[in-house]
Amino acid sequence: MTGLDMVWFTFWTAALAVGIILVPGTALAWLLARKSWPGKALVETVLALPLVMPPVATGLILLKLLGRKGLIGSWLHEWGIEVVFTWKAVVAAMAVMSFPLMVRGARIAFEAVNLRLEGVAATLGASPRRVFFTVTLPLAYRGVLAGAVLSFARALGEFGATILVAGNIPGRTNTLALSIYSDIQLGRDEHATYLLGISVLLAFGAVLASEWLAKRGALSA
Repeated sequence: MTGLDMVWFTFWTAALAVGIILVPGTALAWLLARKSWPGKALVETVLALPLVMPPVATGLILLKLLGRKGLIGSWLHEWGIEVVFTWKAVVAAMAVMSFPLMVRGARIAFEAVNLRLEGVAATLGASPRRVFFTVTLPLAYRGVLAGAVLSFARALGEFGATILVAGNIPGRTNTLALSIYSDIQLGRDEHATYLLGISVLLAFGAVLASEWLAKRGALSA
């Protein structure tokens, strides 16, 4: 896998991971911002775990779940779907590690929306679903996008969970972060520095876009 192929592989797997978590992350963020229910604190705690646990611990959990004898992996294996040590495992690790940032960004955006505007729409006869899609989401979408872009940046740099559940298989699962690690181990410092530069540029662009969207979202809300 050439350097360009590696960048493309990392880019599209990160994009796919964010695409997978976008809708459920947005829905959960709205629930956390607008509703109260028994066990909400527990959900918030579980959601924060990938941010505070060692990434390799999260990777080990995914390995136990997605392996052939795992709770999810055994069921998928019956359908002929292998996840561990494939590109699917890369996407899974990226999605799990990025999910808390997606929810956090979207939740902040929903909390910034003026409840009076939603109330006015409701008094005019709009259903809760219509209020969400015509008032809440249009006012919060920049913040939601900011969370998605920040999640994308996190996915681009994912290493610890990925190396456990997907391995570092040349041409199959090696992302930019894994390739930098391999180059350092093999003494290819010059190539590692080259990949590091690419990683910094991608992450810088993603974080900059996220900050811009978040500020625009705060102004519009």
